Amino acid sequence: MKSVMAMDMAMVMAMVIEERMMAKRNSLLLIVAFGLLLTGCSKSGLEITKNDILEVARDDANASKKDCENVAIKEEKGVYIVSFNTSGGSYEYKIGKDGIIQERNYKRSNSEEVSTTEPVEEKKEETKSETETKKEEKKESTSFDENQQQAINVALANAGLGQEDVADVDCTLDKASQKYTVTFTFQDIHNTCVVDATTFVVLSSIQG
Repeated sequence: MKSVMAMDMAMVMAMVIEERMMAKRNSLLLIVAFGLLLTGCSKSGLEITKNDILEVARDDANASKKDCENVAIKEEKGVYIVSFNTSGGSYEYKIGKDGIIQERNYKRSNSEEVSTTEPVEEKKEETKSETETKKEEKKESTSFDENQQQAINVALANAGLGQEDVADVDCTLDKASQKYTVTFTFQDIHNTCVVDATTFVVLSSIQG
């Protein structure tokens, strides 16, 4: 009787051990399968096409597809070399297969390096200088007698101006009425002033 019970206990123990071993094997198989699944997903996530690489470069250069010319892309030593031209200049990128930019080279186009503002400024200065010279020459060539000059001074003082502030100064005497007519231009506005030839008092002043 005792020997039968011992045999039964041994069989039970063997079955328990076998079940535990099978459970461990199943757990190990699940772990391996899950690991392979993760590895597959990881590899598929890292896959990137040449079009994706080109899009990364264009996005960095802030350029659209139609903005780019002479586009070239090649694989070299585990990285992609991308180059293209835009109206602003030429670009060359070294991009890893993970889509990360490793190196960037940009060369500005010749059209942007040429400045067109300086010649325009020089021309304006030259025109201004010529205008000032002509004004000075006109002042020197126009001569007035003492009474005319006094009438001019009175007319300009009445307008709060000096002779250096105005252009096209002229002064004529109407002998019948004994009045000076003084004309001048200030800021492109024509001024006419009538001055008494005896008292040198301003009788009237008209603009326009």
